[in-house]
Amino acid sequence: MKKIVLSLLIITAGLYTAQAQTDAKAKAILAEVSKKYRSYDIVKTDFTFTLENQQAKVKETQQGTLIVKANANKYKVLMTNQDLISDGKSQWTYLKNDKEVQVTNVDNSGDAINPAKIFTVYERGFKYQYTGERKAGTKVYQMIDLAPTDAKKPFYKIRLSIDKAAKQIANVLIFDKNGNKYTYDVKTFASNVKLPESTFAFDSKKYPGVEVVDLR
Repeated sequence: MKKIVLSLLIITAGLYTAQAQTDAKAKAILAEVSKKYRSYDIVKTDFTFTLENQQAKVKETQQGTLIVKANANKYKVLMTNQDLISDGKSQWTYLKNDKEVQVTNVDNSGDAINPAKIFTVYERGFKYQYTGERKAGTKVYQMIDLAPTDAKKPFYKIRLSIDKAAKQIANVLIFDKNGNKYTYDVKTFASNVKLPESTFAFDSKKYPGVEVVDLR
């Protein structure tokens, strides 16, 4: 499961190109989403992550919490089997079952994708197309398909479901060429949460007996 989670939260930069046009409606919707999201300091969400491959008869689901300080590229992902923590320079991957923490450098290049950018993944390297609205209960979602511009990537499409009233991304669905579908479904969304800076750093003193492997 830990590899699956990393596939969604970190490797979403690897996407396969598909034919799509960037239309004005999609651009306007995404501009509003970006403006609202970037007005926040710290965002906290509870989410469900699902990997599904119908051909291989695989479906795995895990719950988690994501805390993001997007403008500083800082994040913390809490899940059953692992945690990801970053102060914007280093990332700590805590593998709970192995009692091991792997430390790596964060890629801060413009094209890099990490959990801090999950709600702004569309801003670089994509064409996008508005495909209509979908109603679920009392909510209306605006649907937008993203197609990457780099033809060498292994994923071919990301589908965004945007809460029309809240102007927030509610669901991210990633399709890869191997038939896998990765779904990030936002269950709760809290903005401007008050948390200390220590939230975005790994304190080894709180994890006695955990081996630290520095891969920087």
